[in-house]
Amino acid sequence: MALIPYALTRPILFGMDPEAAHELTLEQMARFQNTLLQCLWSQPRVDDPVTVAGLRFPNRVGMAAGLDKNGRVIDGLGAMGFGFIEVGTVTPKAQPGNPKPRMFRLPAKNALINRLGFNNEGLDAFLANVQRARSFRASGGILGLNIGKNAVTPIENATADYLSCLDGVYPHADYVTVNISSPNTKNLRALQSDEALDGLLGALVERKAQLSARLGRSVPMFLKIAPDLDEDQVRVIAATLKKHGMDGVIATNTTIARDAVQGLPHADEAGGLSGAPVLEPSNRVIRLLRAELGAGFPIIGVGGVLSGEDARSKIAAGADLVQLYTGLIYRGSPLVREAAMALRH
Repeated sequence: MALIPYALTRPILFGMDPEAAHELTLEQMARFQNTLLQCLWSQPRVDDPVTVAGLRFPNRVGMAAGLDKNGRVIDGLGAMGFGFIEVGTVTPKAQPGNPKPRMFRLPAKNALINRLGFNNEGLDAFLANVQRARSFRASGGILGLNIGKNAVTPIENATADYLSCLDGVYPHADYVTVNISSPNTKNLRALQSDEALDGLLGALVERKAQLSARLGRSVPMFLKIAPDLDEDQVRVIAATLKKHGMDGVIATNTTIARDAVQGLPHADEAGGLSGAPVLEPSNRVIRLLRAELGAGFPIIGVGGVLSGEDARSKIAAGADLVQLYTGLIYRGSPLVREAAMALRH
């Protein structure tokens, strides 16, 4: 079990700039993962296997993309008891992201705002890190690789970036996530529109078939969407997912809405809001998706999970699996076990 309670380290981290605290945590985790000092944060994984999209997940609780953009700490995160981990978003070329400061805490609402902008070291460095990871996957953990477009790539050329990333990650992924829902890359969410999404998914599914034939393995491909979609938009996305034979959907990314945090310090910062305020908007989209997609179509629910009860609400809304991100920052690794136990059959 973890030797240092998160309650002791959180005040130190929350006394720092949010992005600096994030980087310090990742650096220490990268340094000590797969060593004896990993016991400082490790805990047993809850055994609750479930098969989704043809993959056997050790339990229903995963790490959402965005926390480990470069795939540096897959094994370190795995030691917290996650059944699956998603890393990225990776872009073909390295990019610095948006100007700092670009991450803000709203502790009164257990929330964050970020406008990081797909800051990452690029596809080659990402794949090198993924290939170095060993203990998490050796223990049966499932690894998702999340792909996006470079900020400098015009939106009309976005498909080329996604295809380049798919070519790179496909041999190394248990599943691939196509991220078109970050609010922090200009025009990215335009790819959720009817015609653009149809073209992008058509190209990706065709390339996936070529890769599958060449490599002799079929890797599930999921689409990650935003919570800021109306009923008609969700209906169109669901129809497009089915039309192209996509393997699943992840709902949802961060929100650009600010209703739940009005008047709080940093509430007016540009970027995506995550944490407790996104729980219900995310669950609303999950319910709409399940109604449109029917039983059996894989849905991963993410957004606002800060307790075991929150995790259960995602499953009740129609999700098959649940991911954490901001909740982990506020609650620490105990949340992983609490959520997994809450969902255990």
